[in-house]
Amino acid sequence: MHDAILVQELGKCFHHYHAERPVTIMEAVLSGWRRMKPAQRFWALREVSFRVAPGEMLGIIGHNGAGKSTLLQLLGGVGRADEGSVKVHGRIGALLELGAGFHPDLTGRENLFVTAVAAGLTRREVARRLDAIIEFAELELFIDNPVRTYSTGMQMRLAFSVAVHTSPEVLLVDEFLSVGDLSLQAKCLERIAELKTQGCAIILISHSAEQIGQLCDHALWLRRGQIVAYGEPEVVAGQYTTEMRLETQQRTPVRAPQLTRTGMELRINENRFGSMEVEITDVRLLPVSEINSGDFLGVEIEYLAPQPIDAPIFSVSISDEEGQFCFDTNTAAMERELPLVEGKGQITLNFNRLDLSSGRYFLNVGVYEQNWAYAYDYHWHVYPLLVHSSTVSEKGILCPPCR
Repeated sequence: MHDAILVQELGKCFHHYHAERPVTIMEAVLSGWRRMKPAQRFWALREVSFRVAPGEMLGIIGHNGAGKSTLLQLLGGVGRADEGSVKVHGRIGALLELGAGFHPDLTGRENLFVTAVAAGLTRREVARRLDAIIEFAELELFIDNPVRTYSTGMQMRLAFSVAVHTSPEVLLVDEFLSVGDLSLQAKCLERIAELKTQGCAIILISHSAEQIGQLCDHALWLRRGQIVAYGEPEVVAGQYTTEMRLETQQRTPVRAPQLTRTGMELRINENRFGSMEVEITDVRLLPVSEINSGDFLGVEIEYLAPQPIDAPIFSVSISDEEGQFCFDTNTAAMERELPLVEGKGQITLNFNRLDLSSGRYFLNVGVYEQNWAYAYDYHWHVYPLLVHSSTVSEKGILCPPCR
């Protein structure tokens, strides 16, 4: 059996030009053609090799700027490698960027046809699968509205539904499962599992080491464009998490325990970690920390940054009492970039509905350096959440409405 994806000694180089490089021929002539050549070269990828067989999933992990998205773009045929080779066998379904290729003024139905035809289907094939695509995306009431009126979650549902209904033999997913509610994530994971059993080769980029360890057959850790580790997902994800934790612990200052507003004690390197360059000063669960399954939940995070901090990443996760993650997202994955924070501020994550089974959970909150190199402040199992449900669920963490 041949490999679905074969990458050998792959390298991709980008050029950095002078900030005052001439932009017109006249400016170039008048400057004597100075500053036209690249000021420096930057290797986004170097000596990257791996293979993925049909029916396998490879997880790729690494900090921002490690070369993950560049690698996925080369696999998807976007751009050309400067070294090595990329061989992909079969039809590609690619989710390289949320809503990429969607025209904001076209309706969801029109974008669906354009995207599916661009992926290799005929109009007749798209028409046959149209109802299934719309039903999976849960957009029956909005499919004829312009995409500019769609929320981030609606765009994700449509893009994912189109990609998985084009019969892909190779599926490329870039940080996609971090967006959307719990029910949608479970639905997408179930569909991915179906594609795997049908022989689809899948590459998943994720910032979550837990997700890579749970879902993938192999894992690859990139740092500054080069492979740090490649092998069993639990091992690679563990190495990545350990390095990040060590970097954070080394930067964590010695400090006496502090009490939260609700009386919980924050203890350094036990349930609180980080350099404290940005501090999480308060976390509130709205309307209360005890809800019914399916209710709205808001998470308000107040922070203090004594000095200006460039592009920090705020994260929110939900875990059970054993530490198993039920949900995980962050501002980078949701494309909510904060270019600069300074002084006091507040950021809020709203769950339109939280379909968790009955039980006791914890909200974990953190703020990270822009490349995920370490945490500024991270609170683990400090903010309890109690969920009640009238629906009996013997297994699993989800309790969505069903009949």
